[in-house]
Amino acid sequence: MTAPHVSPADHSTLPPADLLLSPLTGWTRAHWEAVADRLLEGLVPYASPGLAQYRLPGRASHSGPLSDGLEGFARSFLLAAFRIAGSDGRVGPGLIERYAAGLAAGTDPRGGDERWPAITDRAQPMVEAASIAIALHETRPWLWDHLDDGVRGRVVDWLGGFVGADVNDSNWRLFQVITEEFLASVGAPHSRAEIDAGLARLEDWYRGGGWYTDGDGRKFDYYNGWALHLYPVLWARIAGPRADTGLVARHRGRLREFLGVHQHFFGADGAPVHQGRSLTYRFATTAPLWAGALADATPLPPGRTRRLASGALKHFAERGVPDERGLLTLGWYRPFLPVTQRYSGPASPYWASKAFLGLLLPESHPVWTAPEEPAPIDTADTTLALPGPGWLLHSTAGDGLVRLVNHGSDRLPPPPATADDSPHYARLAYSSATAPETPATPAACPDNHLALFGPDGTPSPRGRIHPLGAEGRRAASRYGAGIETVSVVHGPWEVRVHRVGAPTDAPVREGGWAVADDTEPPAGAWGPGWALARRADGLTSAIVGLYGWGDGPGAVARAVGTNAYGHHSATPVLEGLEGFGGSGPVLVTLVMLSGDPHTPHTGASATVDADGNVGIRFPDGTRERVRWDELPYETGLLTLP
Repeated sequence: MTAPHVSPADHSTLPPADLLLSPLTGWTRAHWEAVADRLLEGLVPYASPGLAQYRLPGRASHSGPLSDGLEGFARSFLLAAFRIAGSDGRVGPGLIERYAAGLAAGTDPRGGDERWPAITDRAQPMVEAASIAIALHETRPWLWDHLDDGVRGRVVDWLGGFVGADVNDSNWRLFQVITEEFLASVGAPHSRAEIDAGLARLEDWYRGGGWYTDGDGRKFDYYNGWALHLYPVLWARIAGPRADTGLVARHRGRLREFLGVHQHFFGADGAPVHQGRSLTYRFATTAPLWAGALADATPLPPGRTRRLASGALKHFAERGVPDERGLLTLGWYRPFLPVTQRYSGPASPYWASKAFLGLLLPESHPVWTAPEEPAPIDTADTTLALPGPGWLLHSTAGDGLVRLVNHGSDRLPPPPATADDSPHYARLAYSSATAPETPATPAACPDNHLALFGPDGTPSPRGRIHPLGAEGRRAASRYGAGIETVSVVHGPWEVRVHRVGAPTDAPVREGGWAVADDTEPPAGAWGPGWALARRADGLTSAIVGLYGWGDGPGAVARAVGTNAYGHHSATPVLEGLEGFGGSGPVLVTLVMLSGDPHTPHTGASATVDADGNVGIRFPDGTRERVRWDELPYETGLLTLP
C-alpha cells in the first residue's frame, strides 16, 4: 500500500540495497548504522556550549525548556550508546567525547542553565534518568570507566535523586528500577526494596497473552512493547547475577508470547498500526522485536525479525523521517502536533532511539546475517482475537493492510475517574494505513465511532469501554450511552451489530475509516444507505447500512489539517435521522478498508429476528450469525455510569 505523498528527506548517504541478503526491504545493518549516524549528526547544531543539552526547535513541553534540553541529551545518548557499543567503540570522531562532556557539564553545580534539573517526585527527569542509566551501562568500557572520579560522583548523585522519590504508578516504576539497578552496579547508594517493588508492581498489570496494562485500568498500546517488555530485558542486562533468575525467565516467556502477536501489527509497507499515545516515537514500535532477539526470547526467525524492523524504519525513511535537517519532529510523517501529549517536547521523538537496540547484537548475529524471511502480512490473511486488551486484529495479504478492532482499550483510570475521549483510544477500529481524525473537539470525530446526538446536537462520546470478550472472529464491548456492539470480521470487512439498552429516538451517526492524503482530497461517493472515500492510490474506506439505517443517502465528511496521514482527509458516514426508532434497538453496519479499489462493498445483507439475533452475509457470500444468548461472553443491556 502506497503512503500519501510527503516530501522525502535527503537519504543519499544510505548504502545501496542488498536484495540478496534482504530481498523484501533491501536494508542491512549498514542502513541502520547510517540512519543512526544521520540522527546523531543532525543534533549537533542544537547542542548547548557544554554539550549537556540539545535544544531543538519546536513547541516546548509542559516541563519547560531545561527539562526539554535534558531530554534531548538523554534520548540521543541512548542512540549513541547502541551505536558505540554495537561497534565496539569504533565510531565517528568525537561521539564518545561529546557525551562524556555532556555528562560532566550537566551535573556540574556551576553549570548554569546547562545544569540538568534535579530528579524530584513525579518529574520528567525521572524518564530521562533511565535512558542515561541504560546508556552508561551499555557503554561502560568506553565511557563510564574513563570518566574522572569527580564526574562519576556527580552523575551518581544526580541519578540518586530517584532513591526515596515518589514515582508515577505506571511504566515510570520501571525507570526507577533501571536507574537504581545501575546505581547498584557501580556500588552507589540505592534501595533494593524500591527495585523489588517496581518489579512486583509490573506483575499486577499483567493481563495474560503477553499483555500488560500501563498502570491500573485498561491502558493498552505500544507502551506494552517499548516500555513494559523492554525495560525488564534491559534491567536484567544491568543486574546480571543479581537478577532473580525465575523472574527473568517469566519476563522472557511473556515477551516471547507477545512477539508472536506483535509481528502482526505491521503492514506490508512496514507501517505500524496507528493506535495509542506517543505515536511520535514512530519506529520505536520495533524495539520489542530486537529485545526478543537480545534476550533469546522470541519465537520469530531472525530473518523475520530484521524484515519487520527494517520494514518499519524504511517506511518512515521513505516518507521524510528524519527531515531535511536530520531531525525527528513532533508528528508522524510531517510535523503533526495532535499525535503528541502535553509532556511531548521537541526532543521527545528521540525515544525512537529504542529502535536501534538491535545494534547491540554483533554483526555476526543471525538477525543481521540470515536472509530476510516474510512477515505474516506477506503470505496470508490473518485474524487474531486478543482477549487481554480486548482487540480483534484482521489483516489481508492482498493489499498488505492490518486492521485493529478495539473493544477493550480506553486509557481511562479506574472508576469513578473520567477523562476526555482520545481519538487514539476511543475509536472502534484503527489500521496500518489510516489515522483517526483529531480535531480540536474529539467528540466531533465521525470516523469509526457510533454516536447518539443529544437535544443540543452534541454527539455522545464512547467513554469507558467495558470489554465483553474476544474470540475467533468476534469481539464485543459496552460503552457510552448504554451501547453494546459486537464486531464480526472477515477479510477486509467488519460487520458491527449495535444495540442500545434504553429506548431512544435520538439521531445517530456512524463513520468508517478516515483516509487522508497530502496532495489532493480523497474522492467520495455515496448512495442510499452507503458511502465511500477513496485515495488516489486506491485505498478505499466504505460504510454500508445493513439494517436499521433506512434508505437515506450516506455522506462523506471532509476535513483539513486533522489527520496524521495527510492534510486532506475524508470519512464515509451514515446518519439516521430517526435513530433506532423504526428498527427496534438494533443497527447493523458493514465497514470496509481495502487497498484494492475493486474490493466489493455491495452484496452484504443482514436480517434481525424478534429476539434481536442477527444473520449476516458478507459481500463474498460468507455467512455468520450473532445470537446474543450464545456469545462466549456475558452480555446485558446495562445503563453505564
